[in-house]
Amino acid sequence: MYSILLSAGWPIWPLLIISIIGLAIALERTWYLRQTHIFPKNSLESVFSLANQIVGSKSPVSEQQIAALASLSPASPLLACALKEKLSGSSSEAALEELQASAQATWQNLDRYLGALATIATIAPLLGLFGTVVGMIEIFGSQGAMNGTAGSPQQLAHGISVALYNTAFGLLIAIPALAAWRGLRAMANQRQRECEEFTRQLFKKLYPNTPNVPNNAIDTSK
Repeated sequence: MYSILLSAGWPIWPLLIISIIGLAIALERTWYLRQTHIFPKNSLESVFSLANQIVGSKSPVSEQQIAALASLSPASPLLACALKEKLSGSSSEAALEELQASAQATWQNLDRYLGALATIATIAPLLGLFGTVVGMIEIFGSQGAMNGTAGSPQQLAHGISVALYNTAFGLLIAIPALAAWRGLRAMANQRQRECEEFTRQLFKKLYPNTPNVPNNAIDTSK
C-alpha cells in the first residue's frame, strides 16, 4: 500500500487526508444517530411519567428532575423543554415558541458534520482530476519531451501512474462518501421525524385544551 502511495506522487496525500476525515465523520455520525442513543431505553417512559405527574398534580415535579432528564440523550432537551414550560405555567403559545427554538438546536446537532461529508464526496473526484493533470504535466514536461526526444521510459511510467492512481483514489473516496452521506442524511431525517412526533404527543398531553397541533408545528428546518 505504501508503495502505491509513493507511485501516486504528492497529489495523493490530500486525498488520503480527506478520506481519513470522511471515515471519521461517517463512524461518528453512525454512532450518534443510532436510535438507542437518541432515545435511550426507558427515557420516553420517564418523560411521559413526569408529564402525567405535572398534569395530574399527583406529586410535585422539581426542576432538578427535568434538568436530569434533559441530560439523558440528544433528544431529551427538546422533550424537557415542554415539561419545563408547563411546570412554569407558560401558555401553549409561549411553550410552542420555546419548543421551536429548542428544536432548532436539536436539528443542528443531528445534522452536524453532514455538510462536511457531502463536501468530501464532491471534492474528492476534483482532487483526483487534479492529480491526473499533475501526472500529465510530469509526462509532457519532462526534459526529454522539451528537447523533442523520446524521454525516459521511467519518467513516462511515473507520470502515467500518478495520473491513474489519483483518478482511481478520487473515485474510491467519493463513491463511499456519497453513499455514507445519503444514508446518514436519511437517518438524521428519521430521527428528526421521531423527535417531532414524540414532542407533539407530549405537547398534547401537557396542553390538552390546545387545538390540534400540526405534525410540523416544531419543524424549523423548512
